[in-house]
Amino acid sequence: MLQLIKSFRAREEGAATVDLVVLMAAIVGLAVALIAIIAAGATDKSTSLGALLGSYETIEH
Repeated sequence: MLQLIKSFRAREEGAATVDLVVLMAAIVGLAVALIAIIAAGATDKSTSLGALLGSYETIEH
């Protein structure tokens, strides 16, 4: 049993997977934060553009 525990501790295949999972979680978190920032700015700009276009009078024939 002791040999099995020592063998398990010596293996490193899972360490790369754990590192990759943490890295991917950080990338996804940053992407979500970036999308939230961009969405807020885009909403503000589109609202002001809509108000500007709505203030113009249309000419009907």
